[in-house]
Amino acid sequence: MSFVTVKIDASGILDWDSFHDVFQKAFGYPPFYGRNMDAWIDCMSDLDDPSTGMTNLHAPAGGVVALEIDGAGALMHRCPDQYAAILEGAAFVNWRRMEQGEPPVLALSFRK
Repeated sequence: MSFVTVKIDASGILDWDSFHDVFQKAFGYPPFYGRNMDAWIDCMSDLDDPSTGMTNLHAPAGGVVALEIDGAGALMHRCPDQYAAILEGAAFVNWRRMEQGEPPVLALSFRK
Protein backbone atom coordinates (compact mmCIF):
# COMPACT_ATOMS: atom_id res chain seq x y z
CA MET A 1 0.00 0.00 0.00
CA SER A 2 1.33 3.41 -0.86
CA PHE A 3 1.17 6.27 1.59
CA VAL A 4 2.23 9.84 2.21
CA THR A 5 3.36 10.93 5.67
CA VAL A 6 2.28 14.21 7.22
CA LYS A 7 4.21 15.22 10.32
CA ILE A 8 2.42 17.27 12.94
CA ASP A 9 4.51 18.97 15.64
CA ALA A 10 2.16 18.63 18.58
CA SER A 11 4.13 21.19 20.60
CA GLY A 12 2.22 23.83 18.63
CA ILE A 13 -1.13 22.53 19.90
CA LEU A 14 -2.08 24.34 23.10
CA ASP A 15 -5.86 24.69 22.77
CA TRP A 16 -8.63 24.32 20.18
CA ASP A 17 -7.60 27.39 18.19
CA SER A 18 -4.00 26.22 17.83
CA PHE A 19 -5.20 22.66 17.06
CA HIS A 20 -7.14 23.95 14.06
CA ASP A 21 -4.31 26.31 13.06
CA VAL A 22 -1.80 23.44 13.00
CA PHE A 23 -4.03 21.12 10.96
CA GLN A 24 -5.24 23.80 8.57
CA LYS A 25 -1.65 24.77 7.81
CA ALA A 26 -0.46 21.16 7.43
CA PHE A 27 -3.30 20.03 5.16
CA GLY A 28 -4.27 23.25 3.41
CA TYR A 29 -7.91 23.23 4.43
CA PRO A 30 -9.99 25.77 2.48
CA PRO A 31 -10.58 29.32 3.77
CA PHE A 32 -14.16 28.39 4.72
CA TYR A 33 -12.91 25.61 7.07
CA GLY A 34 -15.26 25.65 10.05
CA ARG A 35 -12.58 25.12 12.74
CA ASN A 36 -14.51 22.40 14.57
CA MET A 37 -14.27 18.61 14.58
CA ASP A 38 -17.14 18.13 12.14
CA ALA A 39 -15.25 20.30 9.63
CA TRP A 40 -11.97 18.47 10.43
CA ILE A 41 -13.65 15.13 9.72
CA ASP A 42 -15.17 16.42 6.48
CA CYS A 43 -11.77 17.65 5.24
CA MET A 44 -9.94 14.47 6.25
CA SER A 45 -12.60 12.25 4.69
CA ASP A 46 -11.72 13.68 1.27
CA LEU A 47 -7.95 13.13 1.43
CA ASP A 48 -8.08 10.90 -1.64
CA ASP A 49 -10.27 13.21 -3.72
CA PRO A 50 -8.45 16.37 -4.86
CA SER A 51 -11.51 17.51 -6.82
CA THR A 52 -13.33 18.46 -3.59
CA GLY A 53 -10.79 21.14 -2.69
CA MET A 54 -10.97 20.21 0.99
CA THR A 55 -7.19 19.75 1.33
CA ASN A 56 -4.06 20.66 -0.58
CA LEU A 57 -2.40 17.40 0.45
CA HIS A 58 -3.72 14.09 -0.84
CA ALA A 59 -3.36 10.37 -0.36
CA PRO A 60 -1.85 8.50 -3.29
CA ALA A 61 -4.31 6.54 -5.43
CA GLY A 62 -5.41 3.52 -3.41
CA GLY A 63 -3.22 4.62 -0.49
CA VAL A 64 -3.47 6.43 2.81
CA VAL A 65 -2.18 9.47 4.61
CA ALA A 66 -0.07 8.49 7.62
CA LEU A 67 -0.50 11.20 10.21
CA GLU A 68 2.67 11.26 12.35
CA ILE A 69 2.13 13.14 15.60
CA ASP A 70 5.46 14.29 17.05
CA GLY A 71 5.19 14.84 20.79
CA ALA A 72 2.04 12.76 21.17
CA GLY A 73 2.79 11.83 24.78
CA ALA A 74 3.13 15.44 25.87
CA LEU A 75 0.00 16.36 23.89
CA MET A 76 -1.97 13.64 25.66
CA HIS A 77 -1.12 15.22 29.04
CA ARG A 78 -1.23 18.89 28.02
CA CYS A 79 -4.38 18.79 25.85
CA PRO A 80 -6.27 15.56 26.49
CA ASP A 81 -9.38 16.74 24.62
CA GLN A 82 -7.42 17.55 21.46
CA TYR A 83 -5.47 14.29 21.73
CA ALA A 84 -8.72 12.33 22.02
CA ALA A 85 -10.18 14.30 19.10
CA ILE A 86 -7.36 13.11 16.83
CA LEU A 87 -7.99 9.48 17.78
CA GLU A 88 -11.75 9.67 17.59
CA GLY A 89 -11.77 11.86 14.48
CA ALA A 90 -9.44 9.57 12.54
CA ALA A 91 -11.47 6.52 13.57
CA PHE A 92 -14.68 8.21 12.46
CA VAL A 93 -13.17 9.26 9.10
CA ASN A 94 -12.26 5.65 8.33
CA TRP A 95 -15.52 4.21 9.71
CA ARG A 96 -17.64 6.59 7.63
CA ARG A 97 -15.69 5.77 4.48
CA MET A 98 -16.00 2.04 5.09
CA GLU A 99 -19.74 2.42 5.66
CA GLN A 100 -19.89 4.00 2.19
CA GLY A 101 -17.90 1.14 0.64
CA GLU A 102 -14.67 3.15 0.40
CA PRO A 103 -11.31 2.12 1.86
CA PRO A 104 -9.79 3.77 4.94
CA VAL A 105 -7.69 6.81 4.08
CA LEU A 106 -6.04 7.82 7.35
CA ALA A 107 -3.47 6.07 9.54
CA LEU A 108 -2.00 7.36 12.80
CA SER A 109 1.58 7.18 14.01
CA PHE A 110 2.69 8.60 17.36
CA ARG A 111 6.15 9.69 18.47
CA LYS A 112 6.89 10.49 22.10
